[in-house]
Amino acid sequence: MAVRGGLPLAVSMGEPAGIGTEILFKIYEALRTPDRQGPAFFLIDDPARVAKLARSASLPFQITTITAPAEAASAFKEGLPVLQVAGHGLTALMDAEPGKPSAATAPFVIASIGQAVRHTMKGEAGAVVTLPIQKSVLQEADFPHPGHTEYLEALGREYLPAEEAANARAVMMLAAGSFRTVPATVHQPLSQVPAALSTEKIVAKAQVLAADLQSRLGVARPRIAVSGLNPHAGEDGHLGTEEKDVIVPAIEALRAQGIDAFGPFPADTMFHEEARRAYDAALCMYHDQALIPIKTLAFHDAVNVTLGLPFIRTSPDHGTGLDIAGKGVARPDSTFAAMRMAAQMAAIEQRQQTS
Repeated sequence: MAVRGGLPLAVSMGEPAGIGTEILFKIYEALRTPDRQGPAFFLIDDPARVAKLARSASLPFQITTITAPAEAASAFKEGLPVLQVAGHGLTALMDAEPGKPSAATAPFVIASIGQAVRHTMKGEAGAVVTLPIQKSVLQEADFPHPGHTEYLEALGREYLPAEEAANARAVMMLAAGSFRTVPATVHQPLSQVPAALSTEKIVAKAQVLAADLQSRLGVARPRIAVSGLNPHAGEDGHLGTEEKDVIVPAIEALRAQGIDAFGPFPADTMFHEEARRAYDAALCMYHDQALIPIKTLAFHDAVNVTLGLPFIRTSPDHGTGLDIAGKGVARPDSTFAAMRMAAQMAAIEQRQQTS
């Protein structure tokens, strides 16, 4: 599978005590054959740590240290390419134990994400794929962002002109094939969702969604189904007024801009097979409304995609798996799907830019 200009994917290390690295081992083993059906990639980590993990797992392949992303494609045939993560005090990484996260490794986790973004923005990598992080551990180390998405949004702004940077907004999308959902509000407690919703917020999310569906996913005229907030989408105001007061005005504003948004629909009837054929993405009002259906229907294959960035970023739709880390039982499906989607998006974006 070709990635933009034949470039490899930049994979950030994620939580060293989690399942990310062992999953990557499984994916590399599946892809290292000459007839591999997937993109080349390189991991940004400490090569000595990765080699230590490989030895402990008695893996049938080598770890290859690279000094630049340009070496990754040729090195991929010989061993899993690892680019040295920046930072001092690498013993903290070497001492990391499965299932036992430590704030001492947080600077390397953060640096790995930043390096992946830099290499992609410099045209040395086709896209960023992030392995899961342990947010609580990073925040113990004074990480100022709630999570991956917010940090990536901040990094993306560094590469944009001032006016664009001020308006740049990252949008979380969950995807499994053509089934895509976006939450309008993300990590607000449910009691705070009505106050957090606004017509402007819904419009802004839908604009980013429509633009990236076109430019990076090849959907010529995106159809966006918008959910209601209340049971039965408010039932004409009898079960809540947010639909009339907030959501319908957003849909009208989007349609006036030429965006094919429609609804609001009761969330309990939006996600069966027949309903999903009518739209390219569902814009939902809160976290669980968007995530429950896709995790129910595609738990192992869903991908977390961050839209609205000046680079492509995907991630597996699961956490660090501390309870199963080091046991060799973690499934690679979601990470593999994230890599394939990143490669597909990069190829589509390149075609759009050169056509």
